[in-house]
Amino acid sequence: MRSQSLWRNFDYVLLAAVGLLIVIGLFMIRSATFDAIDDELRTRVSDQVLYAVIGLGVMVFLASVDYRTLGGLSLWLYLTMVVLLVLVLALGVVGDAGAQRWINFGIRIQPSEIGKIFIIITLGTYLSKRYTRIGDLRVLGGSLLHLAIPAGLVFIQPNLGTTIVFAVIWFALVWGAGLKIRHIVIFTLVLLIAAPLVYSQMRPYQQSRITTFLNPEGDPQAFYNIRQAIISIGSGGLLGKGYAAPSGQNRLRFLRVRHTDFIFSVIAEEFGFVGGMIVMGLIGVVILRIMRGARLAADPLGAMICYGVSAIIFFQTFVSIGMNLQMLPVTGLTLPFVSSGGTSLLSLMMGIGLAQSVIMRRRRTV
Repeated sequence: MRSQSLWRNFDYVLLAAVGLLIVIGLFMIRSATFDAIDDELRTRVSDQVLYAVIGLGVMVFLASVDYRTLGGLSLWLYLTMVVLLVLVLALGVVGDAGAQRWINFGIRIQPSEIGKIFIIITLGTYLSKRYTRIGDLRVLGGSLLHLAIPAGLVFIQPNLGTTIVFAVIWFALVWGAGLKIRHIVIFTLVLLIAAPLVYSQMRPYQQSRITTFLNPEGDPQAFYNIRQAIISIGSGGLLGKGYAAPSGQNRLRFLRVRHTDFIFSVIAEEFGFVGGMIVMGLIGVVILRIMRGARLAADPLGAMICYGVSAIIFFQTFVSIGMNLQMLPVTGLTLPFVSSGGTSLLSLMMGIGLAQSVIMRRRRTV
């Protein structure tokens, strides 16, 4: 009876919005890889379906597990995350631009993506036990140290985009725990001072993305794809050219990495302003339902988990769409639930499962 009562609290609106986004993503990946010659591109749709099915199973499993039980395992989860990230450096598969981010266990996984969810649980557990002392610099320093080890391992892969996501998760959780304005000012100043050092440690292609954003005409070759994305979005107009339109930048192959980084440009080209707004609206529903879970959470840990998951989805959406519109530098972050990327989709479904676990065990008041 207790189990049946819990599942009555399951958020089916959240599940429906996520499901629609995944279906839209499958159709857009198919359009972006239509008639592809490369074997790796031809399997993108089937791979995404596989990870979607696995992700659905993982989501249901995590929803059925009390999130407080996972909080009790936070030390083991943290150690597992660090070990996986170290294995990437030692045994990882090298991808584009020399980045070493994947491990092949029969299927390729990207531990940094799974790490996003693990850090939410582990850092959330740390802060939920100390949120009444969030103004203590020792608590904040401990939280930064907690983050620094996995974030540093991700940065040297190199993977700047995911490193920034780790930092966003930290900020969302300490803000949710009651971070004071004066501390925000202090950490902002520290980041500004550290920015030149971080820039000096970036790979040349990462530095190029930033300089191209600041001075597009300085490197026409690097700016090429951004220009094609702008053309794609602009040509879509209000209603778009239609699904898999043969005359667009997508089908004519002018737009590169269209199945991942620039999939929003494909959506805007084929379904126009309306299609883009529908996708953003569905993502907005997902974020609002998770934030509702934070408001109704039974304890600080539950609220922290919801804050962290919603922060990932919001930030990645903001950056992914922003770089398609030339508002932000290209970082390689996926559009949540839509872009091609098996481990990315799996990690997001893990996050939804954790949020559902919190929602199902919420306070009795609604």
